Amino acid sequence: MLIGSKGEKIGIVSYEKALSSAKDENLDLVQVSPSNSDPIVCKILDYGKHLFDKKKSISASKVKVKRNTTKEIKFRPSTDVGDYNIKLKKIKSFILDGDKTKISVRFRGREILNSDMGLNLLNKLKKELEDIAQVDQEPSLEGRQLLMVLSPLKKK
Repeated sequence: MLIGSKGEKIGIVSYEKALSSAKDENLDLVQVSPSNSDPIVCKILDYGKHLFDKKKSISASKVKVKRNTTKEIKFRPSTDVGDYNIKLKKIKSFILDGDKTKISVRFRGREILNSDMGLNLLNKLKKELEDIAQVDQEPSLEGRQLLMVLSPLKKK
């Protein structure tokens, strides 16, 4: 059984005639039914294009799995209002994209004596983001930096 290049059924023809029809159209003769079927069904088509379309449809059907990634934003205890607002927007975009966000306040030199400034900064962030994020790790001092981890709210 032969199927033409435009999908029309030509009928049962010999192998030689089917092959010459495919060569006349500069296309390939492809068997589309199993070898043990009766009659064997062949189709005239561009095999390279067929493989490309098949590969493309398989890759489109795969669900893209988003891996949980952790993004980090760094603050200083003396971060100004403008910089704070820009970093807050960036944190919101990370959380809305579904990423965990690690927020660190880095202290240099004698700034560590005023670690309450960094703690106030993290508490302010926590309060502003409570409608879209939950705290995975409460603010904790690790060496010369204060760390807090936020993640998107779980959907109920």
